[in-house]
Amino acid sequence: MKLGLIAGNGRFPFLVLDAARGAGHDVTVIALKEETFPDLADVAARPPAAAMHWISLGQLGTCISLLKDAGVTQAVMAGQVKHTKLFADIVPDMTFLGVLMRLKAKNTDALISGVADVLRDHGIDLLDSTAFLAPLLARDGVLTRRSPDQAQRADLEFGYRLADTIAGLDIGQTIAVKSAAVVAIEAMEGTDAVIARAGQLAGPGVRIVKVAKPNQDMRFDVPVIGVSTIAAMQAAGADTLSIDAGKTLMIDGDAIIKAADEAGICILGRRVIAD
Repeated sequence: MKLGLIAGNGRFPFLVLDAARGAGHDVTVIALKEETFPDLADVAARPPAAAMHWISLGQLGTCISLLKDAGVTQAVMAGQVKHTKLFADIVPDMTFLGVLMRLKAKNTDALISGVADVLRDHGIDLLDSTAFLAPLLARDGVLTRRSPDQAQRADLEFGYRLADTIAGLDIGQTIAVKSAAVVAIEAMEGTDAVIARAGQLAGPGVRIVKVAKPNQDMRFDVPVIGVSTIAAMQAAGADTLSIDAGKTLMIDGDAIIKAADEAGICILGRRVIAD
């Protein structure tokens, strides 16, 4: 299969590229100049080499033309595009401008969903971004040696309803709680920044709840944690992390669990019941 990879920042695109090529797919990479790590080009050049093209945010027409010229009918979006850049730094081409003009709400979900619709109109279907990375999705239950105690579980339970509501409003996917009080809420700044702010505001003992959106579209913006998440928690004095099982990508795999165990942090995979 000829597969397109639309790459944002972080390690996510690297993992998708390796997994897709390992599965025998012919991959064409569309890299974003403002986001994609430059060394993805080195990885793409390794045999079997993947074609790689650099475009700027907003060049949706160019993206579509490059994918169609490569014979691509299915693509994966992988890697973060900072929310602030989606609305501040884009110089839209006519195709992207058409998406912006049709938006009823200027939030991230609406924007990327609009892009997905245009890709589909041009014969390119977006696959789930985790389609090639199922083993890296969080499992259900306690994932670390340490289990949450009664107080930690109480804070997590307190946080779930609030976090689910905020995620459903497309505000953010992460909140920090302590002693049944909300300490910090994610907006556009990202998970690690929220954790750092929570540590500054409330000190040690903060608990982090990261959730998928209700009816999470797995094609884009799936929750992701990595070793950097654990490092941010350790620096902030946060001791517990809850993530949604089957919906959260653990980008560094077992290294995340190892880092959490060494830091004395417990990670819980919350079982999410479908609506």
